[in-house]
Amino acid sequence: MLNPRIHDVTARIAARSSASRAAYLARISAAVDAKPHRRALGCANQAHGFAACAPDDKAVLRSGDGASLGIVTAYNDMLSAHQPYERFPDLIRAAAREAGGVAMVAGGVPAMCDGITQGETGMELSLFSRDVIALSTAVALSHATFDAAVYLGICDKIVPGLLVGALSFGHLPAVFIPGGPMPSGLPNSEKNKIRQLYAEGKVTRADLLEAESKSYHSPGTCTFYGTANTNQMMMEIMGLHLPGAAFINPNTPLRDALTHAAAKRAMAITAAGNDFSPIGRMLDEKAFVNGVIGLHATGGSTNHTLHLIVMAAAAGIILTWQDLSDLAEVTPQLTRIYPNGTADVNHFHAAGGMGFIIRELLAAGLLHEDVQTVFGAGLSAYATEPFIDADGHVQWHPAAETSGDETVLRGTKNPFQPTGGLRVLDGDLGRAVIKTSAVAPERHIIEAPARVFHDQEEVQAAFRANELNQDTVVVVRFQGPKANGMPELHRLMPPLGVLQDRGYKVALVTDGRLSGASGKVPSAIHVTPEAADGGPIAKIRDGDIVRVDGTNGHLTVLVDPAEWAARTAATADLSAYQWGTGRELFQTFRANASTADTGGTIFSSLTATELAA
Repeated sequence: MLNPRIHDVTARIAARSSASRAAYLARISAAVDAKPHRRALGCANQAHGFAACAPDDKAVLRSGDGASLGIVTAYNDMLSAHQPYERFPDLIRAAAREAGGVAMVAGGVPAMCDGITQGETGMELSLFSRDVIALSTAVALSHATFDAAVYLGICDKIVPGLLVGALSFGHLPAVFIPGGPMPSGLPNSEKNKIRQLYAEGKVTRADLLEAESKSYHSPGTCTFYGTANTNQMMMEIMGLHLPGAAFINPNTPLRDALTHAAAKRAMAITAAGNDFSPIGRMLDEKAFVNGVIGLHATGGSTNHTLHLIVMAAAAGIILTWQDLSDLAEVTPQLTRIYPNGTADVNHFHAAGGMGFIIRELLAAGLLHEDVQTVFGAGLSAYATEPFIDADGHVQWHPAAETSGDETVLRGTKNPFQPTGGLRVLDGDLGRAVIKTSAVAPERHIIEAPARVFHDQEEVQAAFRANELNQDTVVVVRFQGPKANGMPELHRLMPPLGVLQDRGYKVALVTDGRLSGASGKVPSAIHVTPEAADGGPIAKIRDGDIVRVDGTNGHLTVLVDPAEWAARTAATADLSAYQWGTGRELFQTFRANASTADTGGTIFSSLTATELAA
């Protein structure tokens, strides 16, 4: 039976969303056409649409009933995760032709890498790239000639952006096709040790580059469990992948066979067939709750406390941080994948992977089974593992009954911890989220004097000058969406980790971001209201005692209430964030960004009043 908390949270999401969800479903129902929409276009429009096609494809598009499949791709060959997508359009076109239809690349979307832009000005475009990707997806599909679409994307903002764009065309079926992780390289624990030694000046830059190059070494997704791999987990547990597709390595026979099968499945679920499955109907409240449960059970990326809100809103569903926090309380953590452990996603997959996780959660009543998926069945069909047969076709076998490695993956009866490790913090400093799954229990509550910074480089300088050798709560503010686009502040982790290893009590409080790559230092992140909006975080002064309580969910400053009320919020000169690396083009985004707890998005129709309610 379904866990009562999950039932209740799902019910309240549905009740809260009843008007917006009904309006959304009405819009997409009005857009459905049982016959290929291209036939309703003018002759010149149609001719433009198939002018470059091969003769047989042109004949299908001109007068046939075969489906037209749009490919929206985030391919580029600089990013390791997306380089394998270079081959995918040909695989998809071949599958579409076998199914009696045609596939075409409808358009590309940008794909940037947070790993490359860490600590650089380009990181200030990262969060907003999600909204750009959503807009680009809408442009790609705007020709209104497609009967379904497949989406090729992996990394941090790319999958959320593609999903928001896909939901704006919610009358079309959609299948997400992953590229898979690179094979394991230098263990993440060894890489992290070199990073900390470099922060202390004990190894050279050449040593650091060598370690990083051995870790990130080939085509495929980075193997730690950050936002990119959390995206893949989420697309699978929400039924948008074929079962077991998330973590198959690139350029292998099984990876290609799954891509082929995914394209054929997309062709089979159009309005012209008997298994019509538009994405807008498929992704309902239950599907999003399943995604949240997956996030908690696997210790996934905190970036999804932003993205899930926006993705759900694109389907007319009002999801809140409180929903996420309440679901975390009943979801056991079943994995230890770096940074929550030493293993990587390849070890997780080998130990049983997604099939094992889904079977365990279903058996414990922690997932909605009765959801629609692109596979055409409920979620039980995802408690399986794919294999390739002698003819090169994919076959699915039941998931393993037991974990292959209990240091990496466990069942619900013996979890690593009883809750998902994500908490919402509330208090006189505003609201924030904290991920405690990688933090030692004795560090879940930190109370120490604040040291206030307006830039992560200031923290680095203070660390190098040995000014932080004490118990401290490092406050880094003016890093929210309105200030500078809410960059990820992952470069803070090595020096703060060094301070913690020296025996000091250390925590971070920031209105900026950290991803699933964040680790062992307790961090109250996404603080809202942000400093640039005059939030309370702008009132903190050096020496104030700040309490970060990840156990009870509090974020407070121990200052006399009268003094605190009388304080004026600090201001900052943000002009340095306005220009260079394309930042001048994003002024409108910064000015119109919503709060962190509504997703930090420019899409006001998806947030603000509805979410606040």
